[in-house]
Amino acid sequence: MSAVLASEPAVLRLQDGWSGPLRHLLARFSLEMCEVAPGEEIPHSYWGDSEAGLECSRVWVRDDTPVHSVLHECSHAICMGGARRAALLRDAGGDHDEENAVCCLQILLAEALPGLGAERLMEDMDRWGYTFRLGSTRAWFEQESHEARRWLEVHGVLDTVGQLTGRMRL
Repeated sequence: MSAVLASEPAVLRLQDGWSGPLRHLLARFSLEMCEVAPGEEIPHSYWGDSEAGLECSRVWVRDDTPVHSVLHECSHAICMGGARRAALLRDAGGDHDEENAVCCLQILLAEALPGLGAERLMEDMDRWGYTFRLGSTRAWFEQESHEARRWLEVHGVLDTVGQLTGRMRL
C-alpha cells in the first residue's frame, strides 16, 4: 500500500476496499478498470499523482486513487459519444454542459455503490477541492444539477424518472 501524505485530504481510496465494487460498477457500463502496482505512474492521468487515468473504455487506477476520481473519469467515458471514446487518450474534453453532467453522474453512481452513497462522495469532492459556484458540491447538486440531469436523460444515461439506465451516451 502506498502512503498518503499528511497534507492530502482524507478521502476514500481504492485501497479502502473499493476495488471490487468499482470494478463491478464500471463493468455495468462496459468499462474496464485497470490497476497498476503501488508507486507506478497511472497511465493517461490528466492530473497525475493518484488521479485516475482514461484511455478509450479503460479507467486506470492505483491503490491510492480516490474513489471520487474513479467515478469522475468513468463518468467522462459514459458521457462522451462512441467515436470520441474510441480515440480517448487522457483528456476527456467535452463542453461545460457535459462536465456538469459528469459531476452529476459521479454522484448518482455513488448511490449505486453499497456503503458509499451521494453524501459521502460529495464530502470527498469538497475535501479534494472541487469548486462549485454555490460553495459546495451538495448545494450545487441539490439546487443546480437539474440541467445536468436533463442532459443525462436526453443522452440516455438516465431514464425519464432519473434512474441510471446502465447505458453509455446515445
